[in-house]
Amino acid sequence: MKIEEVIKATVPMSLPKKIILNIMYTQNVIGENFNEIVKAHDLSPEQYNVLRILRGQKGKPANMCVIQERMIAKTSNTTRLVDKLLLKELVTREVCPDNRRKMEVAITQKGLDLLKELDPTIDNHENRLAQNLTPEEQETLNTLLEKYRTT
Repeated sequence: MKIEEVIKATVPMSLPKKIILNIMYTQNVIGENFNEIVKAHDLSPEQYNVLRILRGQKGKPANMCVIQERMIAKTSNTTRLVDKLLLKELVTREVCPDNRRKMEVAITQKGLDLLKELDPTIDNHENRLAQNLTPEEQETLNTLLEKYRTT
């Protein structure tokens, strides 16, 4: 469905405006579906992102700066997210032995188990959304989105 039909536009729009509206609308569609998946496991998308970042550390802890720079939503309050994950026993947080001003965060086995449980559902979600595109179109879309956001 064209974006004009979705928003019931009555006046012509410029191409740049259509692009922005299409991206925003698509992000909402993706986000709503994704939120339902992680919400069923008492996680927010941002908390899930932190867990994925920590799993990617392959057993090594990460400090708050590393987590923050790898976040998809750069405005997230990383300390608050980690605090919530601590309460759920999905991560640990310790003072860095080399620099007492730094906190090191690591994923727990419980956090790894949760991600392992979520992986097939997330993969299914991603594949379902991409099913209308050929692999070549998926490559092109990724290339265009990366090019679009490069200023």
